[in-house]
Amino acid sequence: MGTRILQRLIVSTFINNVTPRRQLRLCEKIVCAHNLNTTYVRNYAKSKDKGKEKKGKGTKVEINMAVLSELIPVDKMKDRCSAAIENMKADFAKHLSIRSTTGSIDTIPVKFEGKEYELQELAQIVRKNPKTIVINFSSFPQVIPEALKAISSSGLNLNPQQDGTTLFVPVPKVTKEHREALAKNAKVLYIKCRDALKDIQNENIKKMKKQTGVSEDLIFNGTKQINALCEKYLLEARSIYDAKCVELVGK
Repeated sequence: MGTRILQRLIVSTFINNVTPRRQLRLCEKIVCAHNLNTTYVRNYAKSKDKGKEKKGKGTKVEINMAVLSELIPVDKMKDRCSAAIENMKADFAKHLSIRSTTGSIDTIPVKFEGKEYELQELAQIVRKNPKTIVINFSSFPQVIPEALKAISSSGLNLNPQQDGTTLFVPVPKVTKEHREALAKNAKVLYIKCRDALKDIQNENIKKMKKQTGVSEDLIFNGTKQINALCEKYLLEARSIYDAKCVELVGK
């Protein structure tokens, strides 16, 4: 009992005699042992949900057209992106119909003497019957090798057979394999469009970075805005491609 009373008296005197500079904080305790030694124990406040704020931050980028227009020709970039998507849609319409038609074959591009022509400009195209298309090259027989390559790689799943200056093109049946082949060609055309959009994106970022008198912060924010703007076109292209795949193979 006497020891406990002595401990309380000593602790009380110690606390009362501490100078303001050394006063104990509220989060500190004095632990007294029987040998009257004093030990400071700091109760550190725990960090609540440390790091959650970073994870919760959104990644949405605000696009300021007025500021971005001072760094790059925004309207021109948007027009080029739109044109790339329109070209993909046109290619889909021409080359990915479930049934190959005379009309889709007419516009197949063929290289001849350093220039590019539509197939119908170099040959006479006739649908002999529902299963066969006849292409007559009597006016330009020298173009037949290039025409064979163009038809075979057109994405229409056609396998032309040559007989002199005439090509006979069997129209393929609408089979599961034919649909899957068209879907593969759709992917090739989509990747072509996607790469074109990324080229436009990278080209404009490089142009912006080459400018003088522009702060690093402005370059950094401009890059984020260009990426965000082009991402919208990339998502649109992907959506069109996905819809085409569903049309062709049902998934």
